[in-house]
Parts: sequence; C-alpha cells; structure tokens
Amino acid sequence: MINKANLIRRSALLKALRNAFYSENFLEVSTAVKIPAPAPEEYIESVVSEGEFLRTSPELAMKRMLCCGMERIFQIGPAFRAEEKGRKHREEFTILEYYAIQWDYRKLAEFTAEMIASAADEVLGTCRINYQGNPVDLSRYSFISVDEAFRRYAGVSAFEADADGSFDELMVLKVEPELGRECPEFLIDYPANRASLSRLSAKDNRVAERWELYIRGMELGNAFGELTDAAEQRRRFDEALKFRASQGMHPYPEATDFLTALEQGMPESSGCAIGFDRLCMIFCDAYDIAEVIFE
Repeated sequence: MINKANLIRRSALLKALRNAFYSENFLEVSTAVKIPAPAPEEYIESVVSEGEFLRTSPELAMKRMLCCGMERIFQIGPAFRAEEKGRKHREEFTILEYYAIQWDYRKLAEFTAEMIASAADEVLGTCRINYQGNPVDLSRYSFISVDEAFRRYAGVSAFEADADGSFDELMVLKVEPELGRECPEFLIDYPANRASLSRLSAKDNRVAERWELYIRGMELGNAFGELTDAAEQRRRFDEALKFRASQGMHPYPEATDFLTALEQGMPESSGCAIGFDRLCMIFCDAYDIAEVIFE
C-alpha cells in the first residue's frame, strides 16, 4: 500500500538535504548509471546489464570529477546491488553521495551530522524524534572507535576479531545493535585491512580513515578519507578481484578510467555515501524500507 504521508516527507527531506549542500557551496552532479567497471568490492555484487554493470554507487565517477578539478560535489540517484532484499535493503535504492577536497574525514562527519540536524529542523520542526518508540536527539552526535566498540560490546578487540575471522559476525550481532542509541554515532577508524578505498591513518597505520554512521543500530552511511595513492589503490583492487574470484563472484574488468585519473592526481579529500531510503526510515519512523519507497 502506498504511504502518501511518507512520500511527501521523503520529498521534503530531499529538498532539505539539497539546501544543506547548496549552503556549503556544493555542486549537484549526475553520472552514468550503467558503467563498464564497478569498484571490486568483496561483499557487494553488481547487477549485470547487457555486458556492462548498473552502478553500486557513483563513487569512481565522482572521484574522477575531483581529479578534473571539481571541489565540492554531491549526487542523489539510483544505485543497484544484486540479490539484496529485506527490511532495510532493496536491489535498487537511492544513494546520496558527496565529496569535498581539503576536508578530512572528521570534518566530513561533523558536516554530515549538522546536515541531518538541519534537515530535521526543516522537515520535522525538531531534532528530538522518536524512532520505533525510542527517543533520538539528532542535534547531538558522538564518535566511537571500532576497537573501543568491540571491546565494550563484544568483549574482544577489533584487531583480535579481525585476525580470528569473527569480526563480521560480532559486528552484526554484538556491536551494531548498540550504536547510535541516543544520537547519531560515528563508528570510526576501521582496522587497516578493512580500509576499502580509504587511506591509512598517519597517526596509527593499524587503522584506516573510515567511518560509518549509525542511528538506533541502523547503518546509514560509509565514509573515507580518500586514498589518493594510485599504486596502492591498484594493489587493493587486485586483491579484491582475487577474493571475488575465490568466492565465485562475477568477474569485473579493470576500472581503467578511474585508475588512470588517480595516476594523474587526486587532491586530498573525503567522501561519504548515505542510503537515502534508510535516512527516510528514520525521519518517517518506518520499520520497513517498503514504507518510504514506491514499488
């Protein structure tokens, strides 16, 4: 059944987020949905379309824009991940992705929290909301390191869990449900081998400049202090492609355009991808993603 009130609120949220970006001089951009080569992610499978792929995110294209001189950019549009369907997942979903040069990953987190709070003021008239019967204050936010979260909620360090293969299970069962209970919470500084496309911390090379954002145990966003070393990025892609092959996942061609652009130089920057439909769930007090989309 169509939830008209939620769809109206969804539209208002889109407008409020755009206002937040425009106020910080971000440029809205659009990139292709059908692409020749996705980023080879270890646990995400693309949708194949006539020999090409439907993007899992616009990440590689938007980073190429940074390499071409763009400074602050954002995009709201469709993304696709094969065989994902559930209370918080759809194979096709709406992604909000944004990048800013000369911002570190902590500044991007602060901007993200302030953006959500300003959107709440504009759309809901308050930052103090209830989500599924639980109070959440969107005017506040907190940080917790991955290692601290594992020690607090799983009784083991993140590095030990990563080494013994229990990291993913403990994250889902023990850690994630505890995050963002009272306010938005940033889970920050992932173990280095879970860096994805982020760079390692200059202060501690055991961890990567990466965070994920949670509200009431639901992951909303994933962000990086972006890796700008082309050789290291190529190495990570090669490792990911080997892992995908070992798991029988779909083979990907090399992301040549992106790697070539990275070799030519990308400025220091940070970027984030947010699942817009999940953010709508928070704003609409929706238990299931089906309540905030039109299928």
